[in-house]
Amino acid sequence: MKSPFDVLGIDPDADDAAVVRAYRRRVKETHPDHGGSADEFQAVLTAYERVLSGDDGEAGDTDSEGVEERPPREETRVEYLNYEVLDDYDWDLDDDALFQKASDEGLDPADYGRILVHPHEFLLEAAENRGFAWPYACRGGACANCAVAVMEGELSMPVNHILPPEMLDRGIRLSCNGVPATDEMKVIYNVKHRPGLEELRLPPRPFEQAHSEG
Repeated sequence: MKSPFDVLGIDPDADDAAVVRAYRRRVKETHPDHGGSADEFQAVLTAYERVLSGDDGEAGDTDSEGVEERPPREETRVEYLNYEVLDDYDWDLDDDALFQKASDEGLDPADYGRILVHPHEFLLEAAENRGFAWPYACRGGACANCAVAVMEGELSMPVNHILPPEMLDRGIRLSCNGVPATDEMKVIYNVKHRPGLEELRLPPRPFEQAHSEG
């Protein structure tokens, strides 16, 4: 059985930056939409998680060193809005009354609404568990397909992810591995086409399939 370092193509003493670079490269190489297989893709995700946790693939426990712990919380109320709706109504992302306008407009529940996110539940996972299809691709922090704009509240993510500092400063987070860290949040999902995010995306086939099957 290959070690996680072999799967990622790195040396065991590789630093964090090298691990992230290798992960991003291998995710793209093994993604099913780029000619890889689902098994290869999953193996890369698993290898990355093991390297982050300090598990070299041998027998032993798999603690979570190197990954920011998810803070224990009660349920979080998340108010969400689909970014694509803004163009339809000529709304501005920076409008302080944006969510009030969305509430008053009577939008489809897929485009605007509220969900309760359980403790330790990823935001994307919570949306899916409540019947919604939000965009995603890798589910491992290596692409920006699942990016959301956090307008209020906090979304806690693992330390290693693809988002550059300037995106974080603008309130961009990843819903696939982000866990709400405040009692209430307001987020705009489906922001993957925002400037600076398009080059960080993978083919969005899972999202498109989810919509076509719905």
